[in-house]
Amino acid sequence: MVRTPASASPESPAPPSPMPATYEAAVQELEALVARLESGQMPLDELLGAYQRASALLAYCRSRLEAVEQQIRVVEESGQTRAWEPGA
Repeated sequence: MVRTPASASPESPAPPSPMPATYEAAVQELEALVARLESGQMPLDELLGAYQRASALLAYCRSRLEAVEQQIRVVEESGQTRAWEPGA
């Protein structure tokens, strides 16, 4: 019997979807995913992928919020702003 590597499996996870263009779109997608997860109606095969996507969206939203909070602190301290840089 020949075994194939797990990465060659037709059930390999799909590449991650890109993050939404805006914070608001990310929150909307996250809320929809959470509602589906909480409904108990999601097929078992989709649960892990949905959970992983929700986790990535949550991290993205937190990152955006932290960047805005930092900008607010800069404005309060110096009266000047700087542009938000993803991943900074």
